[in-house]
Amino acid sequence: MADSLVNSLHISAAGMSAQRTRMDIVAENIANAESTRTENGGPYQRRQVIFESISPQSNFNKVFSSSLQSQQSQTVKVADVVKDQKPPQALYNPSHPDADSQGMVKFPNVNAVEEMVDLNSASRAFESNVTVMQASKRMFLKTLELLR
Repeated sequence: MADSLVNSLHISAAGMSAQRTRMDIVAENIANAESTRTENGGPYQRRQVIFESISPQSNFNKVFSSSLQSQQSQTVKVADVVKDQKPPQALYNPSHPDADSQGMVKFPNVNAVEEMVDLNSASRAFESNVTVMQASKRMFLKTLELLR
């Protein structure tokens, strides 16, 4: 029982960490939505977080995983942060300092509405993990009370 409560805390903590990374990347995308020039040249490219499911292996799970055929708990981690491959948007603005010879300026492939939806989704997922962590904590405390 205690092992499963501790596992639920680890799973929630991993989820919160992954969602925090996602929120950081979304904030970076929003902050650079108008960046037409980067260190590497060209406009900023939107970034996305790729999650990966992993099986946490506590000592208990290592010892008994071969004999117990129960479903393994899964947690998440950030596998990679990749650049979106959508092409930049070109707009006519000959007075812009980054305009080419035809007066076209390449703007980042960042859609503010998409980013806000992604941010809201990450925020809700983070809140859900906080709720699970609080519930696990309450159950753990109730278990300790019963053992007194």
